[in-house]
Amino acid sequence: MQIILASASRRRQDWLQKHLDSIRGISVSTRALLTEESGLIVGKEVGEQTEATCLFKARAAVMEWIMISQSGEENPDYILVADTVVEDPDDSKVPLGKPINAASATMMLLRLSDSRHRVWSSTAIIYPNDERGSERLHGGWSADIWTESALVEFEKLSEDDVVGLIENRSWEGKAGAYDLAGPAGQFATLIKGEEITVLGFAPSAIKSLVQLLE
Repeated sequence: MQIILASASRRRQDWLQKHLDSIRGISVSTRALLTEESGLIVGKEVGEQTEATCLFKARAAVMEWIMISQSGEENPDYILVADTVVEDPDDSKVPLGKPINAASATMMLLRLSDSRHRVWSSTAIIYPNDERGSERLHGGWSADIWTESALVEFEKLSEDDVVGLIENRSWEGKAGAYDLAGPAGQFATLIKGEEITVLGFAPSAIKSLVQLLE
């Protein structure tokens, strides 16, 4: 049984590979989406934005795979897409997405310093040529989507702490400019929810996927 993770996130790739490794007959591979992600906006609940972006990715993945299948490549059994966004500590309608440069990463880290914030992850399981999912997609494909959050607390970051996190470039490609499993983890504590939510997947989606595979 083949699963494709449509994501460029190395953290997601490693985690999924590790946690599905015990299931026999499963092949997990990755292929990043070619479609550019939709932009985040201020003024809409961050949880809603995260799910909307995940649905956008699901639709893009379907279109890309339909094109790929036309060249003779077989569709996988399931495709996973995911999106993770950090919520501003003081405003549930202000998203902190992936920083575009070191300056924006610095601003995000300073915003999160000495505060608690919510991290949202949305994950979709796509069913190729199968309409069993609640979300109807293109060409008879469908998907189910789960969106969940976790609460993380950052200790107060010193100037040296921020400089170190910026210089090691651990902020690159990370929502909120940090990786809980990376260098920033020494300053952050998971207060409520599951670690995998912060690392990039909605836990309920992974549980549902395991049930499908077993």
